[in-house]
Amino acid sequence: MESSIEPPRRGRPGHDQNSMLEVIVEVFTDHGYDASSLGMIATRLGLSKSAVYHHFASKAEMLEIALERALGELERVFDDAEAQEGDAVARIRYIVREAVLVACEQQQYLTLLLRLHGNSEVELRALERRRVLTARLRKTFEEARAEGSLRDDLDPGLAARFTFGLVNSLVEWYRPDGPNSPQALADGVLSYVRSGLRVNETTDFR
Repeated sequence: MESSIEPPRRGRPGHDQNSMLEVIVEVFTDHGYDASSLGMIATRLGLSKSAVYHHFASKAEMLEIALERALGELERVFDDAEAQEGDAVARIRYIVREAVLVACEQQQYLTLLLRLHGNSEVELRALERRRVLTARLRKTFEEARAEGSLRDDLDPGLAARFTFGLVNSLVEWYRPDGPNSPQALADGVLSYVRSGLRVNETTDFR
């Protein structure tokens, strides 16, 4: 999926948009987006306010670029899954596995997304994109139920929310230097989804 975000800008040696964004997201996460000021960001970066503005036009642009790191990757996962041939269960398997990997690889950006309050246009657009992703997963579960792979007494909308809730919970405790690799976590989440949603015994999520 193509992004409307401009390529990272280059400025002072040792400071580019990508490296600065990691620090900026830390500030947003620590203090909340609304309470984070340019002064806080500049201090954390060890730069002047004008130097920060050399790389970003506004605080809103910082947030938009950061959220794209999570949302853009998740949307790519769904686009790739929907472009594949096969049944709905195969798409669910792909979506869950890849979403876990995104949660691990883009942990700080997904954390920021999950803590939005919707107090700005950038946040509202991000929250709407998140709702669309949930709707796409719900549709896939609806297709799985129509195929006979999902238990009849579980609403596909709830299944989608339960699944995303499980994936999103990883941002609270996953550690890159911990005992569980992203691939192992993906296997575990898939196993849990299979047992929790009680798909037919012949359905293979492995």
